Amino acid sequence: MKHPPLILASQSPRRVELLREIVPAFEVAPSYATELHDISIGARRLCEVNAQRKAFSVAERYPDHLVLGADTLVFLDNEPLGKPADLAEARVMLGRLAGRVHEVITGVCLIHQRASRAKLLAETTRVKFHPLTAADIEEYLGRVHVLDKAGAYAVQEHGNLIVESVEGSFSNVVGLPVEAVRAALVGW
Repeated sequence: MKHPPLILASQSPRRVELLREIVPAFEVAPSYATELHDISIGARRLCEVNAQRKAFSVAERYPDHLVLGADTLVFLDNEPLGKPADLAEARVMLGRLAGRVHEVITGVCLIHQRASRAKLLAETTRVKFHPLTAADIEEYLGRVHVLDKAGAYAVQEHGNLIVESVEGSFSNVVGLPVEAVRAALVGW
């Protein structure tokens, strides 16, 4: 893959790890862009806009680099489930997801400011949870720190306890659709 030096506009350790699978060397520069929460524009578009805002805010500081911004949200019945404020809210979220199918959408924006070039994409993965009892939820919460995770879960951490199936990109559920990002970088 031949592209300008890459910067990941995120401090997410999950995104850093996933990006390393396809790009061995890149820099990390956090984005301080304010995320939108307006679901009226649609779930997919909301993730794309937030990814774009993150990428553009970092690209202003690094105009000669290729900047990657991403935003992942969990949607149940077209309602975003963000990061829970506390364990009580996490229990409620997991209870709502139990036995149901939801979508995980990640918007990705690649931008090179000096070249006035950008790519925008979004990946959707459908995730089905096992039916969960209160005891199942407590067991999961006892094993995984969920307060920094959209939807109050991490598929890569004891996901077998709660997830029945994943339809689509597994890495997308973790936080970055590796396959789609690889294809976008190859075409850069």
